Amino acid sequence: MLDRATMDPRKLVYFATVVEHGSFNKAAKYLSISQPALSTSMDRFEQMLGSKLLDRSPTGIVPTPIGEALYAHARLIRDELDRAEQRLDAPASADAEVIAFGTLPSLATSIVPAAVCQWRRSHGSVRLRVVEKNQIELLLSLLRGELDFIVAQTELYDFLEGMRQRVLFRDRLHVLARPGHPALSLENPTWAQLASFPWVVQMMGRHRMLLEKVLAAETVALPSQLTESGSVDFIRALVAGTDSLAVLPAAAVSHDLQQGRLVSIGIEEPMLKRDIAVLFRDGITLSQDRRALLAAIEAEGLARSQDPVDSDR
Repeated sequence: MLDRATMDPRKLVYFATVVEHGSFNKAAKYLSISQPALSTSMDRFEQMLGSKLLDRSPTGIVPTPIGEALYAHARLIRDELDRAEQRLDAPASADAEVIAFGTLPSLATSIVPAAVCQWRRSHGSVRLRVVEKNQIELLLSLLRGELDFIVAQTELYDFLEGMRQRVLFRDRLHVLARPGHPALSLENPTWAQLASFPWVVQMMGRHRMLLEKVLAAETVALPSQLTESGSVDFIRALVAGTDSLAVLPAAAVSHDLQQGRLVSIGIEEPMLKRDIAVLFRDGITLSQDRRALLAAIEAEGLARSQDPVDSDR
């Protein structure tokens, strides 16, 4: 077992910076230290850990598989140190009146902006900070106390303690294609047939993507051509311009469907529905302003949802 003293926080910060810049020179400039000093520091860090963390080549520096695993932790430690420094530098009351919440990219394109517009009519003077991240990053920000609440999927949270959630609405997902796509000529298409086409998928951190779950249940392999992106706009554009298929929520593509830019492929699948909930830390009481904002998000979601939440949920 490694001695904790070996995990020097400064070296972890240096290591994360090298990985992100892909170069000792660029990382050294960012850190305001010399390139030889940074290179020596990383050599000693690898020696202390007894593992090679970085692959060095004339074209740049990339982490090894072990380095990738360590980087995930080093980045969090670096970010925590940055946040601690910011809090110490900021006035104690600087963020006292700020409402900060997080939402998924697929909700940030329609439901959340519409809800904020409605909420703003009676809460014009309240400072609001909206953060758009993927599912796992939202959860981490909530656990670190950066956000008052998050609006995200209920999935993946069953194992967490100290969290509370309430379902707001149920969102329907569409399998999307461009007009004239060959898949639209299929009668009662199967997932095996759809998997033969290129796909672009929305990432959910380390957890399996929806497409993976659906195909695994049908014992179907992933598409040979797979593009991954965290941007809903990118996914919509790629589907509209290529033979790629994708799964996106109804609220995020309603205008595209109405205008005929995208077409929904008719396929029955229970997984193509998701519950959207508000999640917040246990023991936290949300203020009246925050409750009003959540009520606006819930109302907007229910108005746009084609499959409302059951009354007993």
